[in-house]
Amino acid sequence: MNVADLVAIDVHTHAEISKDGHGSLSPELFGASADYFKAHAHRQPTIPEMAAYYRERKMAAVVFTVDAEHATGHPRISNEEVAESCAEHADVLIPFASVDPWKGRAGAREARRLVEEHGVRGFKFHPGIQGIAPDDRTAYPLYEAIEELGAVALFHTGQTGIGAGVPGGGGIRLKYANPMLVDDVAVDFPELRIILAHPSFPWQDEALAVATHKPYVYIDLSGWSPKYFPPQLVRYANTLLKEKVLFGSDYPVITPDRWLADFDRLEIKPEVRPKILKDNAVRLLGLGGQK
Repeated sequence: MNVADLVAIDVHTHAEISKDGHGSLSPELFGASADYFKAHAHRQPTIPEMAAYYRERKMAAVVFTVDAEHATGHPRISNEEVAESCAEHADVLIPFASVDPWKGRAGAREARRLVEEHGVRGFKFHPGIQGIAPDDRTAYPLYEAIEELGAVALFHTGQTGIGAGVPGGGGIRLKYANPMLVDDVAVDFPELRIILAHPSFPWQDEALAVATHKPYVYIDLSGWSPKYFPPQLVRYANTLLKEKVLFGSDYPVITPDRWLADFDRLEIKPEVRPKILKDNAVRLLGLGGQK
C-alpha cells in the first residue's frame, strides 16, 4: 500500500456478502437496517467490487464482518475469506476480523491465527448484536490476545439501525453499546488500541470522556452524515482529540462520497482535516511503519 498516494483511509466498511452469496445478517435484521438507513436501493458489493470502488477514489478501506452466531444463530462470513480477498487487493484494502466474544479461549486462539497467518490488523465487536457487554469477563481472553498481537479492537457504540423497528429490536439490547462499558476494557488492557465506532448517540459525552482519558482510545465518525454530528464532537475533534478522531463511512449503507461531501461543509480546522481523513489512521494501523 502506497500511503502517500492515498487521499483518505476509511476505517469502517462492511463485507456484507460472501462469495457464495451468504449475507452477514439475517434477512430480518438486514431489512431493518436498510429501512433505518433508507438503503434498500444499495447493492451489496463483493470485496473485489469494494476494492475497485476505493481504488477509483484513491482511498483505502478497513473491511470487516460481524461474528454474532452465538446470539443470533446466523453464521458469519468467513474471516479467512475477508482476509484473503483483502490480500488480493492489498493496495487499498486492510483486513479486520470478527470473533464472537462468547467463544472465550477458543476465540483467542482464532484471533492469534488470523493475525499471524492471515495478516489481520484488527477485530470488530458489535456488543448489541453479539449479546454481550464489552466489559464481560467472558471476552477477556480474546482482548488479551488482541493486545499481545498489537491489533486493534473496534467496538460499535451508540444507537444501531440493525433491528430498529423490529419487535423487541430483534433482540438487540442498546445498553451494551454504551461506550462507558469500554472504559473497563481500556483500564484492564492498557496497551490495547481501541476504536469507539460512530457518534455515540445517546452517549456522546461518555465517548468523549473515555477517549480523552485513555491514551489508546480513538473515535471513528462512521454511520452518520457529518452534518448531524453533535456540536461537542466537532469541538473535541478540532481540539483535544484532533490526533484521535478517524474517518469512517459505514459503507455500503453510507458512501464515502456522501460522507466527504458533508464533511467538506463541517467547521473543521484546515490543519485537522488531513489528520482525520488519513494521518491518524496511518499511525494507529501502523501503515507508516509506526504506532
